[in-house]
Amino acid sequence: MGKVKKIFKDIKQYWKVPPKGRYMSFKEIVSLSVGCIGVKFIVYCVSQMIIAIGNALIGNTIGIDPKALYVIYIISVLSGFPLTAVRAKMIDNTRSMKGKYRPYIITMGIPTVVLGAGFIWMPYENMSLFMKCAVVLGFNIGFQFFYNFYNDACDSLINVLSPNSIERSDVLSIKSVVENFSPSIASIFLPIVAKLITGTDTIYDLRIYRVLFPPMLLAGFFISLLAYVNTEEKIVQAKTHVIQMKFTDAFRAIARNKYFWIISLAGWLGFLEGSFNSILGWMYNYQHACTAAQYSLVIAIAGNASFWPNLVAPFFIRKYGKKKILVFTNVLNIGFILLMLPIVRRTGSSYIIWLLLGCTFVNQFITSLGHLINPSVNADIRDYQQYITGERIDGMFSAVGLIGNVITLTTGFVLPAIYERSGLNQEVAVSLGYSASNVYDVLYNQEYFIKISSVLIIASVVGAVLNVIPFFFYDLTETKQKAMVQVLKIRSLFEDYSNNVLSDDALIETVEIINQAKEYEGREVMEIKKGTPKKEKREIREENEKIEISKYVIRELTRFDTEYGRAQLEGAKRVCDAGLGGYADCFTLTKEQAKAMPKNTEIERERRRDALIQLANIKAARKAVKKYYANGIEEFDASVFEGLFKAEDENSKRLSDTLDALKEAREKKDKQEAARLKGEIKKIRYERAKIDESIKEATEKNSIYYRASKPYQDARRLLLQSENYKHLDEIMSLYEAAKLRAE
Repeated sequence: MGKVKKIFKDIKQYWKVPPKGRYMSFKEIVSLSVGCIGVKFIVYCVSQMIIAIGNALIGNTIGIDPKALYVIYIISVLSGFPLTAVRAKMIDNTRSMKGKYRPYIITMGIPTVVLGAGFIWMPYENMSLFMKCAVVLGFNIGFQFFYNFYNDACDSLINVLSPNSIERSDVLSIKSVVENFSPSIASIFLPIVAKLITGTDTIYDLRIYRVLFPPMLLAGFFISLLAYVNTEEKIVQAKTHVIQMKFTDAFRAIARNKYFWIISLAGWLGFLEGSFNSILGWMYNYQHACTAAQYSLVIAIAGNASFWPNLVAPFFIRKYGKKKILVFTNVLNIGFILLMLPIVRRTGSSYIIWLLLGCTFVNQFITSLGHLINPSVNADIRDYQQYITGERIDGMFSAVGLIGNVITLTTGFVLPAIYERSGLNQEVAVSLGYSASNVYDVLYNQEYFIKISSVLIIASVVGAVLNVIPFFFYDLTETKQKAMVQVLKIRSLFEDYSNNVLSDDALIETVEIINQAKEYEGREVMEIKKGTPKKEKREIREENEKIEISKYVIRELTRFDTEYGRAQLEGAKRVCDAGLGGYADCFTLTKEQAKAMPKNTEIERERRRDALIQLANIKAARKAVKKYYANGIEEFDASVFEGLFKAEDENSKRLSDTLDALKEAREKKDKQEAARLKGEIKKIRYERAKIDESIKEATEKNSIYYRASKPYQDARRLLLQSENYKHLDEIMSLYEAAKLRAE
């Protein structure tokens, strides 16, 4: 009872303000979770309209055979390449009061809902195969931009709501529990509504989707607005950091993020793992393995498998870490997929669908446990990217991920070929007495159903085996991620100190990070012996984590006191002395020499990586100089941002005050004052648009200058950072006064 009281007390205390060490209030967590119920309603509907081999709505219901489906699939994927690049650039170069991702919940949500409703109401019954393909492809090109943008923004929002990896995992767990209601509800009602509309057990009838999907899409959008209204993005970055990333620059930066490639490779190699997913629906629709009411129960139970991992995931992540969970769940998954093989070979027995359900439930449970931590893993990867490059380029990860689409195109023919070779083709359909217009009728034949299903299960096992291999090379631990974020906070603090824009909250938090690191400096990690009590084990783990983090923090603060740090400063001084006109001649290291540098230890690998990045930056800078500065580089005056940011803050304050005044005038029913304030608001928003335009123009000029002079800027920044780090004692002395002001 005491624990229950404490939970309610915490909810009340931290409803609007997050607990110490956390970044999200309970109000934010609830709003994000409930808002994502709406998001998942939209995802449930539109994901069934996305062209994919094995898509039941497009294949079985609309009637596009696997060969034609593969052709329009290729065209759809190719159309996504330029659209994804545009999307990535928009995300990474967004400067908005609402944040990096939140604005797109509205701007991309509306067209997604409109496209979804339009797709389902097209008269496919009166179309030829060519027209069906053309219409489905046209809508999918729209989905490639609007739906993918909307879905990516909603999924990635957690990445910028908290820099705390454990908090992200906890929130993702809560969010997944709540948002799971929408697909569960939809899956339960689908066969029941199907029975009412068609009078049969079929779920492949367009009338069903026309009744269910439009209201689900509309309701989903309005519910998702909760996540837009009641959350606030928090990125660890200096306030004055305003650089627009060019696509090629971002691509080059991500190319050196090993964790991105490990996770991506796992997905690319495991493209066959989900081949078995359609078998349960086939067994009901084509083999009549149960009634509509029973199938509703089957779908409800199968969907419920994704619920339970959400309750245990935070515990497992804390105890075992993300890597062990990813490896274990994927290895276990192989065995449970293989168990389906003897089950489908007994198709025809009255109990068989329940055995398949049991196997599917366990499989979904295991898979969901692994998939649940993927967003948290991706967020950690983005933190690592910012740690090694200094730039936050979340959106560009999607663009670089287009490489996966190229790989998917080359492997995408495999599943249609498997369908074709196992008997899902026009020749077999005709030989069995079915129409050639829908090859899926072959599945009514029990012999071919067993054959095709067995082949799909074997293909899934192969995919699952390939999927698990890359995870053995993933070593980004929770402690390492936490240490990197703390280093980012230190860098941000010193940059803001240099630019005279220190905030009390950032100062207090960062000084406490430094004090703790100094307290644990030089300590050795303690071994946990067998038989150690649980409480003591937990305390030792916490102490060990602080010791590991302190190494990163102290290493950052003393980076210029090492031999390598001093060598970096000497090189930076030579570059700065040469000036903008001659800095490029200071770099004599060749790419071959950089590649030949030792890479036995983590520090050696970091030095080698830095050298290769520096060479790539010099090459890119020379190209930019040639394109934009034919008469020599002109230095950009960054002080222009100070006035623009001040005007932006003042405008935001005026708008907030005027909106409050308008609310008060309406409550008093003062129409004249309300009309005047409306005019004032319109004027303030017009001024804000002009300020935003000026900031955008200045940012573009600054970005061009940044690309053309990046090696020189990096050298200057290094010298400035070195100088700033000398003022550590001065910054530390500001702590007590800042704490008093905050209290």
